[in-house]
Amino acid sequence: MTPAARQPQDARTALVLLSGGQDSSACLAWALQRYARVETVGFDYGQRHLIELDCRLTVRAELCKAFPDWAARLGADHLLDLRLLAQLSDSALISERAIEWQANGLPSTFVPGRNLLFLTFAAALAYRRGASVLVGGMCETDYSGYPDCRDNTLKAMQVALSLGLDTPMAVETPLMWLNKAQTWALTEQLGGSALTELVVEHTHTCYLGTRGVRHAWGYGCGSCPACSLRAAGFKAWAAAC
Repeated sequence: MTPAARQPQDARTALVLLSGGQDSSACLAWALQRYARVETVGFDYGQRHLIELDCRLTVRAELCKAFPDWAARLGADHLLDLRLLAQLSDSALISERAIEWQANGLPSTFVPGRNLLFLTFAAALAYRRGASVLVGGMCETDYSGYPDCRDNTLKAMQVALSLGLDTPMAVETPLMWLNKAQTWALTEQLGGSALTELVVEHTHTCYLGTRGVRHAWGYGCGSCPACSLRAAGFKAWAAAC
């Protein structure tokens, strides 16, 4: 029996925050293996790499074709308009500005409150859809120092959401303590070479939204922080195989 064909051990419904990138796609596979039913939610917040919103739909479609057992558990997709964030932030993920380190020690790609808003809106949607688990690709091992990706932040959000909704709302972050090489390894473990190739070919990570060049690790400019991290992780994982 392949990993993808295993029966889920958890009867709950999970809502995966699916951006269309490597990390959230790995989390989607992780959730499909684990939970009886899985739905997905994406966010349009005026991001420069808007192409990721198209990629997320492709990832879902390709997963269904490659893994029929997962397809049977994959439910509806939702897209929420959070372009209000573009009015509140001048982040390099939204505005046409240089990607650089700032005086406060954070990169210019930091969008203040982004993950906090994502989880709040996702929890409201999950409440309506009967889901009690939120799954996100936040990580504190290989990250740019974003404070809303830290484990303590996510644990605090879980408590706040559960109290505010008066119902248990778990926040799962399966990549929290994994580096990028380990994320590639997890992908291979979850769905073998078929899933790894799917992630390489169809997910999008590049901050600049570039998909003109196909590298061994996928498409992107090859030089922005997101591409560099993804490329280094792929190289380290491939060398260890």
